[in-house]
Amino acid sequence: MAEIKQIRVCGFGGQGITLAGTILGHAGINDGKWVAGSNSYGAAARGGPSRADVILSDKPIIFPHLIEADILIALSQEAYDKYIEDMKRDSRVIYDEQLVSPRDIGLKQIGIPATNVAIEELNNKQVANIIILGATVGITKITTNDALIAAIEETVEPRFKDSNLKAVDTGFKLGRMRC
Repeated sequence: MAEIKQIRVCGFGGQGITLAGTILGHAGINDGKWVAGSNSYGAAARGGPSRADVILSDKPIIFPHLIEADILIALSQEAYDKYIEDMKRDSRVIYDEQLVSPRDIGLKQIGIPATNVAIEELNNKQVANIIILGATVGITKITTNDALIAAIEETVEPRFKDSNLKAVDTGFKLGRMRC
């Protein structure tokens, strides 16, 4: 049976949710996985709800839409509250400690100080999405670190590449600390 992982990245518009999903999908391709993805964001993109769904599989994907998430990456309370019920029983939730207050619902939930670290250590709030993505890969091993780094190099605009590569490295370190 094929190993399939269903991942939902969620937050609000302006947090780079779609970009995080795109990068994760490219990382899966770099690792030789089959990938399907979709995203959704509100009509008023900045500030409205946003999500990116990514499915990674060792074999061809028969149904290309997320059914139940194995991993939820939450960057806002509203998104967390909306999607927390769509989780598999043995799934993991990775959330931004500054922006989300998790509920105790019997899932393994791991807080990452993505926004705080982005502001205080990297002086760039906009890379919180990449920090939490790196931490998620560090914790779950859904892709290799090298595949994620290559995906950033392939998809991020040149002027943002260095800050995103620093952010993903910071995320890997945070993820190792949380394992």
